[in-house]
Amino acid sequence: MKDKIEQAANWIKQAQYVVAFTGAGISVESGIPPFRGDGGLWNQYNPIILDIDYYQQHTEESWKAIKRLFFDFFGKAKPNAAHYALASMEKAGLLKSVITQNIDNLHQEAGSENVIEFHGNCRQFICLKCGATYQSSQLHLSNKPPHCLHPDCRGLLKPDFVFFGEGIPAKAYQASIDAATNADIFILIGTTGEIMPASQIPLLAKENGAKIIEINIEESNFTSSITDLFIKEKAGIALEKLRKELP
Repeated sequence: MKDKIEQAANWIKQAQYVVAFTGAGISVESGIPPFRGDGGLWNQYNPIILDIDYYQQHTEESWKAIKRLFFDFFGKAKPNAAHYALASMEKAGLLKSVITQNIDNLHQEAGSENVIEFHGNCRQFICLKCGATYQSSQLHLSNKPPHCLHPDCRGLLKPDFVFFGEGIPAKAYQASIDAATNADIFILIGTTGEIMPASQIPLLAKENGAKIIEINIEESNFTSSITDLFIKEKAGIALEKLRKELP
């Protein structure tokens, strides 16, 4: 692995525009299980709880599962070495942005500033009636579904991440396209490449000439198709070693 870390570091040192693209694998080391695969959350929960129509029609049932999963459980997670390494690379001017499929806010908690949240963020809520947004810290989250704090509205709130049946936020989608188009190094971290349309962003980077560095504990849909350098290792270990090779 040492040779591959040194190769990745050399590419990054010579690059003009480095972008990281993170998936569930980076947060597994913070205690957040992935949704799919062995031990995935969809083996324990029915995915219908995150269908937007189901949420609106069976709100109490859906909300109880969402609160337990994303706020009682996810809310205890803290950034790990991989998150901190990426934040350090950004501060050093080596990393332009992080595109993340995750909704856990851990990149920001680690200190990353230019984070493109492809699927939104569970720490924010949006009113389905008036569009007002709130931070979760502003709300008293109980087993009862949350509602808008504006007395003239009181509409149903939902966590401001993408539910099944909803589109990708336009601003995040365009920012991801721009970052992928400009990148000369694109670092894939802990992503399987199974989720559309997020899985198209690394392909766009490759089409526009970026070298693809992939860090993963196992091969993904990208490994044999677009990856130029595959580092088979946990994100925290690999990124800590990579950071030590950089200025």
